[in-house]
Parts: sequence; structure tokens; C-alpha cells
Amino acid sequence: MQAPTPLQKEVARIGRMLGIAVLIIAVVVMGTILLMSELRSAADVIAVLLLGVALAVAAVPEGLPAILSVVLALGVQRMAKHNAIVKDLSSVETLGSTSVICTDKTGTLTRAEMTIERIMTASGGTHVTGVGYAPHGQIEHQGARLETGPLHAEHIVVLSGGSLASNAALRQDADGAWEIHGDPTEAAFLVAERKLGVTERRERRFERIGEIPFTSERKMMSSIELDHEHDDQVVVITKGAPDVLLGRCTRARVGMELVELDGALRAKILADVDTLSDAALRTLAVAYRPLSPGEDPQATASLERDLVFVGTVGIIDPPREEAALAIAEARRAGIRVIMITGDHPRTAIRIAADLGIVAAGAQALTGIQLDSLDDTAFAEAVRTTSVYARVAPAHKLRIVDALQADGNIVAMTGDGVNDAPALKSADIGIAMGMTGTEVTKEAAKMILADDNFATIIQAVREGRGIFDNIRKFLRYLLSSNMGEVLTVFLGVVGAGVIGLAAPGGAVVLPLLATQILWLNLITDSWPALAMGVDPPDDDVMARKPRPSGERVIDARMWSGVLQIGAVVAVVTLLTIDMYLPGGLIEGTHDLASARTAGFTVLVFAHLFNCFNARSETISAFVHLFANPWLWGAVALSALLQVAVVNLAFLNLAFGTVPLTLDQWLVCAAMGSVVLWFNELRKLVGRVLGRRDDVSVLN
Repeated sequence: MQAPTPLQKEVARIGRMLGIAVLIIAVVVMGTILLMSELRSAADVIAVLLLGVALAVAAVPEGLPAILSVVLALGVQRMAKHNAIVKDLSSVETLGSTSVICTDKTGTLTRAEMTIERIMTASGGTHVTGVGYAPHGQIEHQGARLETGPLHAEHIVVLSGGSLASNAALRQDADGAWEIHGDPTEAAFLVAERKLGVTERRERRFERIGEIPFTSERKMMSSIELDHEHDDQVVVITKGAPDVLLGRCTRARVGMELVELDGALRAKILADVDTLSDAALRTLAVAYRPLSPGEDPQATASLERDLVFVGTVGIIDPPREEAALAIAEARRAGIRVIMITGDHPRTAIRIAADLGIVAAGAQALTGIQLDSLDDTAFAEAVRTTSVYARVAPAHKLRIVDALQADGNIVAMTGDGVNDAPALKSADIGIAMGMTGTEVTKEAAKMILADDNFATIIQAVREGRGIFDNIRKFLRYLLSSNMGEVLTVFLGVVGAGVIGLAAPGGAVVLPLLATQILWLNLITDSWPALAMGVDPPDDDVMARKPRPSGERVIDARMWSGVLQIGAVVAVVTLLTIDMYLPGGLIEGTHDLASARTAGFTVLVFAHLFNCFNARSETISAFVHLFANPWLWGAVALSALLQVAVVNLAFLNLAFGTVPLTLDQWLVCAAMGSVVLWFNELRKLVGRVLGRRDDVSVLN
């Protein structure tokens, strides 16, 4: 069973706390009324009980779970439009708290348009022109097209061998466009082979009878073929990482001859690999071996040995332009980006430096080096190293565990079946939508429909914005409900002070139960929901990730909730006092008019509080019109309140009386006090904050 997220825990905690508080408040208020008032009839007792129930309803933001679910669902929908498919609503919160992103290189940071650019064999190197999957271009040696000679013979074996040890396909559609099916790296051999012009011969000559699949542990794959031009001799053709493949080779192909793979030739091959890697090219090598008579082609465990090394290709996979910008934004947001790849360390470092993940001259750690570290050294390496090369899926899982042990919220990308454990262990497992396996997608919490790293950063931005919006409507709901509770409580306790006491000690309430329920209906639903789609703040990606242990509603927010609630209650009760005879302010109206005015002020105070709640520090007048949905919700709520006050049949239901234009203006002005109070509070906070910054600098 999946553990609840911090947000889910916080909402449950608030629910428990409010439930207890509601019972206490309702009992205290009803007890106070019973002690301070003379109940003359059963109707008075029922009125007190109804008030207690209404007060309990007012104190609890009962719409919170529904609003929370709707806001998260809308956020998930927006993410889907940006190609980030979130499978679990609660993952949105985790996205906003992400502090480390561990990402693959190929296809995520790069475009996955694999093209063989250079080929190195025993007789020399060549350059392959043309990019992409259209086989337009040629193979050149010293500026001329390669057509004959030993180098040409070696290239035939390299490219045809790489094409045979492959499960990709290259096809031309009805419109003449070339497209690949299968792994882009394998397809790169098919494209280069067509540029050399030997595809048809290879297809006629060889017939596959078996395969040894690629695994991330072996870092190579082999195809077992019948060679029809040599009496159906069985040949194993292997393609894989050069350093791994070289360890299984004992001979090398030089032109049409086979030579012993001595130390000098091995050194030359490794130097060729370094040359390609330094040019930020992904390297793959090709080797083969004709099986001996009587050797079992099904004995896969023993076939990949005593191979003949043919050559190495350098494959270019250009970085995505948007990836560098996304990494810069992640850095600004305090998010560390770690690149984990199966490529050569030099290739990995070059790409990472180009994208801004590390500085030039940084070092990468390989899987072999990681295996040599104990737990303490491994944890320290993970804290300081941001590029890992030649690693296995097991290393990914260990890296995730080490990062989480340091208190990080980790996002991990993956596409292969073996990546599933790491994705499952990460706080946010991210599967590739285009190249990912079904197993990986099932284990992940988010799927990238476009396999693009920039989409992850967009999702983090959206996640942070959604979390901010959750805090906004929590701030609004709690402060508004606090205002209702304090209005009733202080109105009962201070009834004599504001002239609310009736002759003979009868029960007189500042608000009726139906009015409290109406308040909840029009102010706790649409405005709160509209706040859930507020656009992100300008600084949403300029802040550090939220610590995992930080409360959603912290002490600062609770302080604001209590202050705003107190101001709402005071202005409401002062308005009632203003209209009633006696009290602090002498009035001339009856109880129905005073109660209607107070009721209306409370509605207006809630609506003004919508704009307060959009930020704890930024003025409500900044980006005032950025959210048209909020304005629509406020206008609808105000219109409904006008109807309740001015329509006769609603007057009867809610105990209201019509107000004059002057009275409406007074109610609006009194309701706006909460806005001006909060503006002053924010201004003081900003000034004190700047002073603290200056004192720190000094």
C-alpha cells in the first residue's frame, strides 16, 4: 500500500484538529448562550441548537477535499497538455518538492536522432555525411567518396555487421519520408549502410537463425546468421560497447585479412575510441566469429568469445536546445540535475558540460568505480558527482537510495525493463512515453509523452504552482471560517457591548443559522475553487525546493488566519452595532436591518479576503486581474448576496431585509477593511524582511 504524501497527512491532521475544535467551540458557544440568556420557550432552545450545528458547519471547510481533488485534477490535465502524464494526483505535490532529477541522456537530454558520423577501423577513419534517418549522404575518406580498397572492405563488415546485430527497421512511407522502427542506435547502422550502398547484398547473403539479446549487464547483443555465400556457414555477429567487446576479441580484421590482436593493435583501437568519445560521439563496436564445424549455435553462453574485432563507429545524438534552458531553470530553482548513462565517460562529460550540468573538466564515475566503493564512500560520491557513465540499472537504484537517505526528493527517468526498480523506489519515477517499456510505465508515477527533459521542468513548475494554489485556498478557507466562528462567539459574549442584548434576557444572535450556511455555500466553494487555477507566481522557479518535513500550514499561516479572522469578526460586529440602538455606536435601525448589514459585511469581507489570500507577502494589487475565474466567482457570489437581501421570498427564508444604496456602500466599505488591514500587514512584513536582509549583509 502506498504511503500517504505530506499533503495528505497534513489535510488529515487539519481535519482531526478542526473536528475537535468544532466540538469545543460549539459546546462553549451554546453553553455561553444558555448561561447568559433566558430561554423562554422550546423555540429558543431549538434556535441555540441550530446555531451550534451551523457554527460547526461554518468552522469546518467541508468543501476542502472536493476542492483539493478538483484542483489537483485540473493541474494534472494542464500537465498532460505539456506532455507530462501524471498517473497519481498526489504525485503533483511531490513534483513541486523535487530537489534532485536523475535523468538518462539519450532521447531525454538529446534528440534521439542517432546518426553515425565517424567510423574507425584498422586501416583508418572516415566521415559520414548527412544527418537524420534519410539515407542521403556518403562515406568519405580524406575528402573523397570511399569506394574501394581495404578500408572499404572493413567498412562493409562494420556497417553490415551492425545492421545484422539489430532489430530495427528503416522504411520509406507513401510520401517518400524515411522512418525507423525500433531502437534509434541500431537504425543508425541501417542508414549508414545504405549510404555505403551494400544493403541489398547483406539482405541476400545472410539469414538469421538465432539471437542473444542485449542486456544492460552485458552491454552487447549478438545475431546468429547463416552465410549463404559461404555454404551456409553459421556466423555470430556481435555489436556492443567497445571496451566490453574488445575483451572478448582475440583477432582483428585488416582489409580482407585476419591478424592477431596484439597489444599495439589494442592500444590503437582504444585510442580510436577515445578520439570518438572526445568528440562527444557515442561509440559502438562490431565483431564477429565463424563457428567451428560441429559447434552448437544454440549454446549462447559460449558463442561470444574469440571474436574478430572489425571497427568502431561514432554516433552523434545532438543535445536538445530546450534541454540546456531547462537545466539552467532547474539550477535557478535549486534543483540538482544528475545524468546517468550507459555511454562512454568522456561522451557523458562532454554532453553534460555542453548542457550546463557540470563544468568543463569535471569527472564522471563509472559503474565499475561505483562497485568498488563501500556505503560511506558511495554516499559521499553521490553528494558530489553529477555524471555517471557505463552504469547498470542496479547502480541507479543504489544512487536513488543514497540521495533519499540525504533527505532529497528524487525524480528518476528510465525506459528499460530493468529500470523499473529504480523508478519504483524514486519519489517520482518518470517513464519514457515513446521508448519506454510497459513495465517501466507501470512502475512510474509520471510518463513523458515526448521523452523530453524540458517537460520534466515544466511539470515541476506546474507542481509548484499547484501547491502554492493549495496553500492559497487553505489560507482563504481557514481565515474566512475563523471569521464566522469569532463573529458568532464574540457576538454572543459581547452582546451587551454592541447593543445586541434583548429586553428580558432573550436569546439574540448576531447571525442566523441559515445565514451561516448560506455564507459557506457562496464563499467556500467557487472563490476557493477559482483560487486553485491561479497562475503561478513570478518567482515560482526562483525558490529552493520545499523541504519534505515542512508543514503545508505553518505557524506563519496560522498567525495570518487568526489575525484575518479576528478583523472579519470585529468589522462585522461593529457594523451590527452601528445599526442597533445602544452599544458603542448609536444606531437607529431594527435588529433585522442590523443583522442583514452584518451578514452582508461578512460576505463582502470573505470576497475581499480572496485577493488577500493569493499571497502571504505580495500585495493583492499585483497581478490583480491575472485570474478571470476568481473575478467571475466573486461577482457571482456578490450577485447571489444581492438577491438574498433584495428578493422578498429570499428575505423570508434567510431573515434579511432590503438595504438602501447607502447601506450597501457602507457594507462594502466595512467589508474592505480586511483587505486594507492585510495590505498593511504585508507592507510591514516586507519592510522588516528587507531590514533583516540588510542586517545579514552588514
